[in-house]
Amino acid sequence: MGFAQAHPPAAEQSTVADGQFGVTTLGRNRRGSRTEPRAYDFRRSTKLSRKHVRSLEIVFETFARQWGTLMTSSLRTVTTVHVASIEELTYDEYISRLSNPTMVNVLSVEPLAGAGILELSMTSAMVSVDRLLGGPGTGEQPQRPLTDIEVGLLSTIVTRVLGELRYAFEPIARMEPDVTAIEYNPQFVQAAAAADVLIVAGFDLRIGETEAPATLCLPFASLFPLLEVAIGAGADPQRAATPTPVPVRVEERISAVPIEVSVGFAPTTFTPRTLVSLAVGDVLRLNHRAAAPLVVTAADVTFAHAVPGTRGQALACRIVDTPPEPAPGSTS
Repeated sequence: MGFAQAHPPAAEQSTVADGQFGVTTLGRNRRGSRTEPRAYDFRRSTKLSRKHVRSLEIVFETFARQWGTLMTSSLRTVTTVHVASIEELTYDEYISRLSNPTMVNVLSVEPLAGAGILELSMTSAMVSVDRLLGGPGTGEQPQRPLTDIEVGLLSTIVTRVLGELRYAFEPIARMEPDVTAIEYNPQFVQAAAAADVLIVAGFDLRIGETEAPATLCLPFASLFPLLEVAIGAGADPQRAATPTPVPVRVEERISAVPIEVSVGFAPTTFTPRTLVSLAVGDVLRLNHRAAAPLVVTAADVTFAHAVPGTRGQALACRIVDTPPEPAPGSTS
């Protein structure tokens, strides 16, 4: 009696060749299918542990969710963004994977050292521009660099996307990502040395019926110590999606809100008859002592006092001590 030899499914097979072993970056992607195995180089050990990858997964998933919501509201069509992979690659390996042309946004990630890259395929960039201009965003899109007008339209969305990236990374690192250059040929981009290691996140970006890849890479050397601190401090990855320093963030946002401030005399009350009968040349008696400083108010609340003056060609005022309350029976 013969026996049939059982073979594992193709997606679960591992290959060994030239000292390399096939492994997957993420066990399963968002669609539930197993990702393709990739070669593992034993000569270059991977520094990202399972805890590091898990922390990065949650951060990038938060970023992807916020990114999709932002694009949906901006383009007026359902947009979804899913994390496809998280890898540790050299700059040369990353650049060699990018298509040509593609929209490469070189990022500064201050105060972190090094540069990052947000790469968008020309298909997703053209679909976004088409939707922003009122078009349907369907059909075959041209594969060419963007014009100055198209860059201006798309830069607004990219800036907002970077704001969501800053929000997502707050549990691990504080950064201020900003676009410093845009290039369409990856070979012309000099964001890092060829051997520099990067943390590369791959995304599946779907705008309406159009699906295209996108990638985000950040400098490994600057980010890895912060990952170590986050894990060593016992950061709960399940809570990482909700940043903890909410009071600090609210205080920073409120401190940057513009407030209208007025400098003038103390308020005076008049009757409607007086106001209706006003004529040119009439003199009104103000409830403000002649020697008293002016009041500085915001939202009808007096919070300081000042004396008038000038600075250069503009009027100005100097804040002074709060004057004492006038004695009963004093005159203005």
